[in-house]
Amino acid sequence: MSRQRIQLLAGAIVVILIVLFGLRGIDTNDTGIDDSPALNELASIADAEIADEARTGDWLAYGRTHSEQRFSPLTDINRSTVSDLKVAWYLDLPQDVGLVSTPLVVDGVLYFTGTMNVIRAVDATSGQPIWEYDPDVAGHIGSRRQVGWVHNRGISFYKGRIFAATWDGRLLALDAQTGELAWSSRTFDADRPLYITGAPKAFKGKVLIGNGGTEVGRSRGFVTAYDADTGAEAWKFYVVPGNPAYGFENAAMAMAAETWTGSWWEHGGGGNAWHGFTYDPEFNAVYVGTGNGSPWNRRIRSPGGGDNLFLSSIVALDADTGAYLWHYQTTPGESWDFNSSMDIVLADIEVDGKPIKAILHAPKNGFFYVIDRASGRLVSAEPFARVTWATHVDPETGRPVETPDARYEDGEAEIWPSAHGAHSWQAMSYNPVTGLVYLPTMNLGGRFVDMGLDASWRMEEFIGGTGVGLFEILVPDDIAPGMLQAWDPVKQEPAWSVPQEHPWNAGTLTTAGNLVFQGRSDGMFLAYDATTGAELWRYDLGLGISAPPITYKLDGRQYVALLVGYGGSYTMGFTPGLPDEGWAYGVHRRRLVAFALDGDASLPPQPPPYKPEPLVYADFPLDESIVMQGAMLYGTYCGICHGGGAVANAMAPDLRASAVPLDATGFAEVVREGSRANRAMPPFAALTDEELKAIRHYLRYVAHRDAGITSN
Repeated sequence: MSRQRIQLLAGAIVVILIVLFGLRGIDTNDTGIDDSPALNELASIADAEIADEARTGDWLAYGRTHSEQRFSPLTDINRSTVSDLKVAWYLDLPQDVGLVSTPLVVDGVLYFTGTMNVIRAVDATSGQPIWEYDPDVAGHIGSRRQVGWVHNRGISFYKGRIFAATWDGRLLALDAQTGELAWSSRTFDADRPLYITGAPKAFKGKVLIGNGGTEVGRSRGFVTAYDADTGAEAWKFYVVPGNPAYGFENAAMAMAAETWTGSWWEHGGGGNAWHGFTYDPEFNAVYVGTGNGSPWNRRIRSPGGGDNLFLSSIVALDADTGAYLWHYQTTPGESWDFNSSMDIVLADIEVDGKPIKAILHAPKNGFFYVIDRASGRLVSAEPFARVTWATHVDPETGRPVETPDARYEDGEAEIWPSAHGAHSWQAMSYNPVTGLVYLPTMNLGGRFVDMGLDASWRMEEFIGGTGVGLFEILVPDDIAPGMLQAWDPVKQEPAWSVPQEHPWNAGTLTTAGNLVFQGRSDGMFLAYDATTGAELWRYDLGLGISAPPITYKLDGRQYVALLVGYGGSYTMGFTPGLPDEGWAYGVHRRRLVAFALDGDASLPPQPPPYKPEPLVYADFPLDESIVMQGAMLYGTYCGICHGGGAVANAMAPDLRASAVPLDATGFAEVVREGSRANRAMPPFAALTDEELKAIRHYLRYVAHRDAGITSN
């Protein structure tokens, strides 16, 4: 098998993703916040309404309802009518970059989060702006926080308030009518190398949030629930145990500590729960999908082996107290970034003639799990993509049966899936009518090389590391790198699949109109027959899509809406083939677009795909003696956002084509002083004049090289 190989140094694979763009907060709605009928109605929308599967005028939660199924009972747009779908309205978002979030619709208002965690409210029937709130992320990042995503996957609504989390670690409560701040709570210390990219989960008078940061510093994962009225902490649950010398917070942590070895707490352990929270009213439980180990390599963090609970697990917690109820670990002793922070979908299914209150879960490791949510017992698990790290999951023990070379014990191994996962955060959906799950799937492998690192290795905070000497992405040539699959969770097999040229495509929506909607990386938005997979409709939105669609019905009209703007970690620097897509930074307009059967809006076309041309500047006196130093510094600090070899993807400027590095003073103002922190570039305050000079000369070197001229 031939493969395209993209080599990543351990420091470069780390999620060092720089925030992009910012907006100033405005409030264009002067309506009072007293006891108006509208306010009273909004304040009454809580768990019963969010759990109501028949409610069609709204989209009240990340997955529409507490079940997280992303299924709508609406049927106006169906197999027979979908071909008439047209643009009803759109909203240009010129200050935004990657857009990955799920909008909410509440009482005729659509709410969404954009770049730099800016929250907007617009009329759901017209797109007319109502209010905007800018949490000023740039003003809170400090001088060391260069790592994290500009993205956020969503917001939460509960009793008249919008709940949002910022990349720098704040949980915010906003008045849904006015956008005014009700309270703000800091969820972790500002000087910790953590960040938030996931949607908060509001339930039963509380709001739950976790964080990311497993690869960027010493990190011990946790989730925290806050009082929805006041922002006061209600309870906290740590994912992995801390230093035994200080005692354990509860019996669950003491139990988990038995599965760790060595001095794991010196690394933090990881397990950061950055996504994947589901509230189950029937069992009064919250299910938390937990993250991978810190560092990835178990040989370093837990040298004597062990399952390392509660890494890569679903952990069930009491919704009132946060007390441990049960867990199911998908990847014991995780060593590949196979976290379980993916959708946790609730469904009532029948297996072998027996009704099951099920969790449906497709984490990174490539197995699709059906779990009894009353007990955490495994019902079944089968691979849904190419898997080589394990042969199968033992149905009796619930444990994977690993292949002999899975942990790269001999120094290196090729493992499928890759660290990107067979399924990442892109939302899957479940249709109770067809009984199928619609699953965005990736077929990518990874080559893990464990050489030159020993148990004394430690990652540097805010620079990070994985504990793996080298990591490569492997792209197959015998199967499609991406697929949309209709997965039967009872038979544990695909009902149909659609091969896709690129692996990184958007989440899905399914409806009682027997439809599945999905956006793709090539800019196409498509509708499929939910039973057969036949393509029924497509619309070219002219820019890669990563966000999942939603649907709602207002004034007798059904809408399908989504955010358009390529985003996510895959769209950053070191990714196979993405620069060829031509979704250049600053060229293509990000948008919120809504469709309806009688839509009559004219959507302006996007520019064609664009590839920046390297800027040739012959007057720059290139010093090739410092180019190699500049290349190393660029790889450590810049490449993950601005691209390998300075060839950028969609999320950051191509520095070969930028005039900023030509001027030493201007370059220092941007890179070290943070003059563009509110737009694209947090400060790298520790870089010296000589280091900045070396980076500038490296950028000139690659620009002239790629332009086909010899530098003098």
